[in-house]
Amino acid sequence: MRRSITMATMLAGSALAGSGLVGCAQPVTPAITTAQAAPRGCAALLTATRWGDPTLRILTADERDAGLTVNTGFGAKSAPLPAHCEVTGVLHERTGQDGQAYAIRFRMRLPDAWNRRFVFQGGGGTNGDIGDAIGPATGGASALAEGYAVISQDSGHSNATNADPTRGGTVSFGFDAQARADYGHTSLKASYDTARAILRRYYHGDPARSYFTGCSKGGQEGMAFAQRYPEAFDGILAAAPGFALPKAAIAEAWNTKTYAALVRTPGEASIPIARLAQAFTDADLQLARAAVLAACDAKDGLADGLVGNFAQCGTAEVVRELRARQCHGQKLQSCLAPGQIEALVTGFGGPHDSQGKALYASFPWDAGLADNGWRIWMLGLATPAVPAINAAMGAPALATIFSTPPHALGPTPQAGMDYQLAYDFDRDPAAIHATGPGFPRSAWEDIAARSSDLSRFRARGGRMIVPHGVSDPVFSINDTLAWWNDVDRRSGGQASSFVRVFPVPGMAHCTGGPATDEFDAFAALVDWVEKDNAPNRIEAAAGPMTPWPGRTRPLCPYPLIARPIAGATDTEKAAAFQCVPASG
Repeated sequence: MRRSITMATMLAGSALAGSGLVGCAQPVTPAITTAQAAPRGCAALLTATRWGDPTLRILTADERDAGLTVNTGFGAKSAPLPAHCEVTGVLHERTGQDGQAYAIRFRMRLPDAWNRRFVFQGGGGTNGDIGDAIGPATGGASALAEGYAVISQDSGHSNATNADPTRGGTVSFGFDAQARADYGHTSLKASYDTARAILRRYYHGDPARSYFTGCSKGGQEGMAFAQRYPEAFDGILAAAPGFALPKAAIAEAWNTKTYAALVRTPGEASIPIARLAQAFTDADLQLARAAVLAACDAKDGLADGLVGNFAQCGTAEVVRELRARQCHGQKLQSCLAPGQIEALVTGFGGPHDSQGKALYASFPWDAGLADNGWRIWMLGLATPAVPAINAAMGAPALATIFSTPPHALGPTPQAGMDYQLAYDFDRDPAAIHATGPGFPRSAWEDIAARSSDLSRFRARGGRMIVPHGVSDPVFSINDTLAWWNDVDRRSGGQASSFVRVFPVPGMAHCTGGPATDEFDAFAALVDWVEKDNAPNRIEAAAGPMTPWPGRTRPLCPYPLIARPIAGATDTEKAAAFQCVPASG
């Protein structure tokens, strides 16, 4: 990954793709220059006709000289890009049932020196942005710089033009059934087919290999391809997959309501969203982290600040350590209030109705809960003031995109807080499975991608890698592991032959946290697809903002965990660890 999936993926959709004999080692295909493959040049795409999809319109086709840099989100810029043809276009232009004008918009970059490989770059958040189309970083360079042709797309709506303020702004597309379906999966196949047509027209040939890569909503898109359109890709990197987005949004409401109770006075219908950050101070969360580490850090054979054996970290033993840090009397900075402990247990236990029926997965106890990557989703930041993402983004998505009939919230993050605090966990979750006038399919049917039936993907020789942070505060890795176990049962215990999940202890959503979160999962995927080298471990490093800059660890495919080798001396290096069963 090597930071290939960034915070921009998570929020804005600017993240982070053939046929042939897959799974057999073969030499890398030599690069093809544009002069050889596309003598008509980039501009010829503007006047090209007779596309397979008659709705396709090429809007721009521009030659880009080597050295161009592009914005990758949050003020960051890409490394210099190679010479390439940048194409933008639209598909399926229409007027929706809500009166808004919709289309699928895409960007594609076609390198002059093509390696005959193609990457589909996934989106993030509620999408609506066509992305930068440079692909994941691999070996320190973007996929485009390595010779991959890359496409990204907006999932069928635009944050600039589909932003009706009376219907929730950028989530207003939830009032159109087709826009929901495009967001969930139908824009993916249309964009993929278009990309393949452009590759044939420009390079006069098909890619030798095709890959998908994405995190969060992008991970959901990778899962949707594997389940609905399994013939598309040789390899899929689906990190922190939001394959149960509507249910995860219910969990966001659950967590907001749980932690708001700590700062909500009797009789208050809601609270100012900024107050939620006061539910736990940073010192409080450090105490909770210390409790988790005291209970479970050494279960992987080494007390090193990473809960490698998180699956065997039980609530009872964590609660025992939390109680050891409980205040006996006045709340002090050095102890936790009893209500804070109960709220953590309730939040990590996952949402349920009044009869105890689970509405989403539980969350594992892990050491990343004191990091800002956990706090900003669950509680928000006090300084600088940043509202909780669960309320600011999760609530409008649940109300407008994931529920039928859709409900528009007000234009401010406070409206999300008000909605979540009024959410009824007995009555309201049914809306994610409901249909109604104008909505013949439920949001779950259109957007969820949690099927364990990967038989067609397996049969075509597909390979999938699923990295996931153990401290992810929005998509629980427990849900991802339950899915993998279902896939394994359905495939007769052979899931690891074509899909592997790599938990990342301490990592938050897609990146960050006290973790070894710098790794190149895309390179591992390519190696698996093209050389049949199944990834038995992925080397990962801790970045400069972690407690241990430069530390390396192996990421192990579930259900294996990293344990120190007997007699190893330098346990700051990955070479001192082996991937073994949790009980080993």
